[in-house]
Amino acid sequence: MAATAPALLLSGRIAIVTGASRGIGRSIASHLASLGASLIIGYASSSAAADRLAAELNSSTSSSTNQKPRAVAVRVDVSDPDNVKSLFDAAESAFGGPAHILVACAGVLDDKYPTVSATAVEDWDATFAVNTRGAFLCCREAANRLARGGGGRIVCITSSTTASLRPGFGAYVASKAAVEAMVKVMAKELKGTAITANCVAPGPVATDMFFAGKSEELVRRIVEENPMGRLGETEDIAPVVGFLCTDAGQWVNGQVIRVNGGYI
Repeated sequence: MAATAPALLLSGRIAIVTGASRGIGRSIASHLASLGASLIIGYASSSAAADRLAAELNSSTSSSTNQKPRAVAVRVDVSDPDNVKSLFDAAESAFGGPAHILVACAGVLDDKYPTVSATAVEDWDATFAVNTRGAFLCCREAANRLARGGGGRIVCITSSTTASLRPGFGAYVASKAAVEAMVKVMAKELKGTAITANCVAPGPVATDMFFAGKSEELVRRIVEENPMGRLGETEDIAPVVGFLCTDAGQWVNGQVIRVNGGYI
């Protein structure tokens, strides 16, 4: 008997993923597409990488001139309200209806300061502009514009550092902890919409952002601290987000899911 193709659990649904041109966001976007979702690929500066991802996802669809695209790359500054609005406008324009899913993954990590007391105000503000203000603007737009009646999902990518509280990560931890608190409140405020709101909080993941500025010795120590004996991979994170976005995740709401191999 021939094997059947896996069910496309997100067929007919539209997802917006910020920070989707590389790293964890790229993996999430690809995974949601593999589940059948149409994608708005939000990116800040890596236009070539975003265009490549869109081309890869679109190449798997029919070549018919009447075929809608599977994925569209949209440049966005998530700290700007008009830019965030443009993501949702792009979804409606490209795919003919409101988005169902928001995954707010855009983020920055500035860990060059050893302590909060040494942190420059401008760098603190820059971290909050993307990680916290950006998540707020995306979530606010999603709360007002995601499709009602089932399948509405908000997932913010935060960090397990909000639990481990490592020295040197003061601005980053504070910016992500604020998002986790906001999302828990939003889950209650969205009562009656059938939209869930959750956070996925990865531990150390092998991405360019993680490796930047870290010595081999520091990376080795981080690996040794993990019970699984390795760094996370982006493919460890994407399926958890995918689960939350499918109907199977409809009873998970207002939660922070730490995906870190037991790191904390």
